[in-house]
Amino acid sequence: MKFNVQQIADILEGSVDGNPDTQVYKLSKIEEGTEGSLSFLSNPKYANYLYSTQASAVIVNDNFIPENKVKPTLIKVKDSYKAFSKLLEYYQAAKLNKSGIEQPSYIDSSAQHASDLYLGAFSYISANVKIGSNVKIFSNVHISENVTIGDHCIIYSGAKIMSDTVLGDHVVINSGCVIGADGFGFSPNPDGSYSKVPQIGNVVIEDHVDIGALTTVDRATLGSTIIRKGVKLDNQIQVAHNVEIGENTVIASQTGIAGSSKIGKNCRIGGQVGIAGHLTIGDNVGIQAQSGIGKNIKSNSNIQGSPAFDYGDWNRSYVNFKNLPKLEKRITQLEKNNA
Repeated sequence: MKFNVQQIADILEGSVDGNPDTQVYKLSKIEEGTEGSLSFLSNPKYANYLYSTQASAVIVNDNFIPENKVKPTLIKVKDSYKAFSKLLEYYQAAKLNKSGIEQPSYIDSSAQHASDLYLGAFSYISANVKIGSNVKIFSNVHISENVTIGDHCIIYSGAKIMSDTVLGDHVVINSGCVIGADGFGFSPNPDGSYSKVPQIGNVVIEDHVDIGALTTVDRATLGSTIIRKGVKLDNQIQVAHNVEIGENTVIASQTGIAGSSKIGKNCRIGGQVGIAGHLTIGDNVGIQAQSGIGKNIKSNSNIQGSPAFDYGDWNRSYVNFKNLPKLEKRITQLEKNNA
């Protein structure tokens, strides 16, 4: 999509310094700008790039005065950073402005959906699926039987939503996610082999949840695996069967949560955290990256380490740990002196 600078200035409620008919069709960093790109200048440290950038247009603060001649057309606004953020939102919305049902795709005759559904090519909608209004399902998505999808959801290419899953409103499922696959349930046999334990529950994802690419959320053995309202999950996270994650909790990439653990509201969990099964983590808990959680955690705790303990204690302990070689040498020398 191409826009002229005047159109963009109108969207941002700004003014044009230069040629209002300048055409732009992509966004870029100011130091990486090329012809046809639009960039912005907010941080004064990057001001020197304004005089060398090849970008066709740059958004700047309306009080900015160039020290030298500039090549790009300038769009002057009150706050260039906020304006560029607004433009990113506008650009994203334009990218998602798709409609209609592409072919080849399949919708079972028993499925129900609003008339404004967008369905990408090679996607499959199974029996008894219910889909709300303004839902966008991109190419190569598989929706299994009895799934319910609320309003204003986006499901990106390659995602799999397995049977009986329930999605609320404004849910985003990114590419490669598997929602509702079988939980990891096996029982040991006397001969050392394992028998599969049927996983007959489902997954419930409440409103305004974002789930990152390649993240998996397993169905419950019985009942539901539940992701509460406002949760944000990064890429490549494993959520096991019967886990519950409380409202507005955020979890970074490569974290694994074992079966039946309950995580409270407003928690902040770093990357590569391991949480054992059948634990309870309270509200407002902070867990630093690469921590190992093997016991229940009280609300308002901030912890680190493996096994994890209080973050402040961990930092003080780490200082001593780093100094262990020096302390060992001192002890050895003291023993020699006293021999």
